[in-house]
Amino acid sequence: MHKVILHTGVAAGVLSCSLGLAHAAEDDKPAAPAAVTPAAEAGPTSAGVVIVTGTRVTGLKAENSAAPIQVLDASSLARTGQPDLIQALSQNLPSLNAQAFGGDMANMTLSARLRGLSPNNTLVLVNGKRRHGTANLAVLGGPYQGGAAADLNYIPVSAIDHIEVLQDGAAAQYGTDAIAGVVNIILKSNYKGGTANVNGGGYGDGGGHTGDGAANIGLSPFGDSFLSLTVEDKYHGFSDRGGIDPRVIDAATLAANPSLKSAPGYPNVNHIQGDAQYHQQIAAANFGVDLSGDVNLYSFATYGHKKAAAFENYRLPSRLPTLYPLGFSPQESFKEDDYAWTVGLKGTIAGNWRWDLSSTYGRDEAKVGVQHSGNVSLFTDTGSTPTDFNAGKFIASQWTNNLDLNHEFDVGWATPLTFAVGLEQRHDTYEIQSGDAPSRYKEGSQAFPGFSLTDAGSHSRNNGAAYIDLAAQIVKGWTVDLAGRYEHFSDFGNAKVGKLTTRYDVSPMVGVRATYSNGFRAPTLAEEYYSATNVSPHSAFVQLPPNSPGARLVGVNGLRPEASTNISAGIVLNPAANVSVTLDAYQITIRDRIVGSGALYGSGGAVNSPAVTAAILANGNVLDPTVVQTGINIFSNAVNTRSKGLEFVATLNSNFGTWGRVDWSLAANANKTDVIKINQAPNQLQPQTLLDAAAISDIETASPKIRVNLGALWHYGAWTVNAREAFYGRASEMGSENGSTYYETVIKPTAITDLEVSYQVNKAWTVSVGANNLFNQYPNHINNGLLAEQRAALDNAAVTILPSFSPFGINGGYYYARVGFKF
Repeated sequence: MHKVILHTGVAAGVLSCSLGLAHAAEDDKPAAPAAVTPAAEAGPTSAGVVIVTGTRVTGLKAENSAAPIQVLDASSLARTGQPDLIQALSQNLPSLNAQAFGGDMANMTLSARLRGLSPNNTLVLVNGKRRHGTANLAVLGGPYQGGAAADLNYIPVSAIDHIEVLQDGAAAQYGTDAIAGVVNIILKSNYKGGTANVNGGGYGDGGGHTGDGAANIGLSPFGDSFLSLTVEDKYHGFSDRGGIDPRVIDAATLAANPSLKSAPGYPNVNHIQGDAQYHQQIAAANFGVDLSGDVNLYSFATYGHKKAAAFENYRLPSRLPTLYPLGFSPQESFKEDDYAWTVGLKGTIAGNWRWDLSSTYGRDEAKVGVQHSGNVSLFTDTGSTPTDFNAGKFIASQWTNNLDLNHEFDVGWATPLTFAVGLEQRHDTYEIQSGDAPSRYKEGSQAFPGFSLTDAGSHSRNNGAAYIDLAAQIVKGWTVDLAGRYEHFSDFGNAKVGKLTTRYDVSPMVGVRATYSNGFRAPTLAEEYYSATNVSPHSAFVQLPPNSPGARLVGVNGLRPEASTNISAGIVLNPAANVSVTLDAYQITIRDRIVGSGALYGSGGAVNSPAVTAAILANGNVLDPTVVQTGINIFSNAVNTRSKGLEFVATLNSNFGTWGRVDWSLAANANKTDVIKINQAPNQLQPQTLLDAAAISDIETASPKIRVNLGALWHYGAWTVNAREAFYGRASEMGSENGSTYYETVIKPTAITDLEVSYQVNKAWTVSVGANNLFNQYPNHINNGLLAEQRAALDNAAVTILPSFSPFGINGGYYYARVGFKF
């Protein structure tokens, strides 16, 4: 075992800060959270909201926070058209970019990233408790590669009271994953009444037909209790935004496949570039009861089931002419069950010590299949092949136990000293189950070979942590919060991190704040052990586990934790009762950042490495003999990066008398990430490098450097009009046909308009119509030079004519209607 020690001079010797936060409501008796002020409805804000994220101080309001935090209420989340939580967050927070399209299995589980970092660098909490990650690792190249964070879309929007987004490094407070920040989802705790809504829509240019129904009800099963229940059912249809596959219009191909022109939709027979189809049911429950004057029992749970399918590359009639005389379009199928459950007790003991003891278990199971396909070698050798396959299964689980203690001491300062300590124990597992025998025979099922016996395996990790947090106003207006954390991992050793946060209120209208911290992120078990073969008609690449014997043949020997240093400074202005302004600058330096490699070729590339072919053989993979290119991809601690940025948030409430009122918001993020060091590639891979130009661009330029949201919410009698203008700055990504020449695809700066108009028919019913991307904007196309090379090589990749990294998607405008009911 190799030890990893992370430390900071500022907080050396101090342990850590809050891991499991207290339950959403800190009062002894269950109660609904405080209402968010109207300003929150127009966009991110902080005014008037009592927060529980990033602090152990009870009753702290967001506008008084020493660290930058934004709060989104239920109304602002609901007014986003497409009813999923990732889109709701992205449309409201400029510093958070949502994945609009994913390649291969990533199309089934879209993710988001904060401040331009990996999705794995943002910690997700529900009611202050750590949320488990998805089992579905994003492995294909792109800015979201390696993502295995919590799947936010398994939490129904209708179950949420509000969300607190801490935009600051918080590993010292919450442990691993919190380098970029924390998203804390606070569930509704209503004990009466409820809501229901039905939503339907689709893309103006076709596809993406969506239907969603959700309902929430609050109950009081017995005295001093609440039970909030939410259910949701959602369907989303395929979309297709791809171009023509160059193989199907090639003269030689047509001569060899005379039936090809009879294929349905010819020549647009390849549907791989578009949304997956899915049908998802999710549910949530939040419960609390006062057992006595000093003890509360609380529990909350979520459950979800999803059945999805995504098109893969079209196969020519020559592949399996007996079964598919017109060729065939395989589909990846996906059946997923995701659930989490927390139970806890909290209260006070001698001397007003507040305590919180909780246990959380979460699990995600994803079964992968292939439909409308076949195994060519199996058919050749035996005369038959299944058309549907069980390709295998991913399973990820996390069991977390927390004990938190908190007490206030009067030490003669302006406010009492808040002293918090706690312990955490966590057990993580990750498992790959192999596919059925036909799916893994020789090169396997077309489009997605089943997981082989060498891919399969079960892995686990244990972790223990302790933290301490001290916070107070030393003199009136000057707040200091010092936190530290110690962690021990069964596979990595120890980590010690700390954080210093301070704020000084110059006057009631002006405050300045700053933080300094170091942090870490342990690699996910999926990053360490995921193994599979990614194929297309043109290429076959093996995702090589960093801990495998094959990885050692190319000079990679496992993963180390990332280490980070975060610095931020900001100003808070409240020049009038109806105006709030914050401006924060930050710098995040990450050492040994875990990223996916570029394409490492064993054959068919401009440069090839014999060690790559040897690693594939050592891993037990059999590749399709008809492909042109073979190689590997692998995760490694390849780079050091530095991200610098500014975040600006302003809100204004205007009252126009008989013309109603308007809640204005302006939120902006400017972010630049640079690779400041690339670790040298192992000798076995040279002259190839771990990161090619494409992989570097995914880190540095694939997210827009500037995002601005201007929002206006107009209330006029029974009418409500919500308008948002979102500006996305320039984004770009490099691409190559074979690693010899790289082309840059640029998405020019674009403004996207969202608009929703609602009419409250009576106290119970509301109807709304709206649009995301009202004027049907599309990103620039893939670089013409790259497309020309792909078409000349008859590479099916030329189907991808729109850049998958587009921050506002590839589908154009989405138009919808919604009916809401309140009781």
